[in-house]
Amino acid sequence: MSAEEHEEVYAPDQLKPGNRRRGQKGAIISAIVILLFFWGNHEGNTENIWLVVFAVGLVVTVIADAVLRRRGLRPSEQ
Repeated sequence: MSAEEHEEVYAPDQLKPGNRRRGQKGAIISAIVILLFFWGNHEGNTENIWLVVFAVGLVVTVIADAVLRRRGLRPSEQ
């Protein structure tokens, strides 16, 4: 049997579409919550730098996903 004759095996949850808008809102809310950690009981700026990096990373991921979907480089049904 050649590799072309085999069918790919999927788990049932791999074929189920997720809720993209809910994921985007969750990422933005998480970024806001992360930025609220600025007001804590820590000294120095090392923690603040990491908080900003993680929050910006979440926002950039949401923006990149939206741009890729708009340009047709990612499927919009998931």
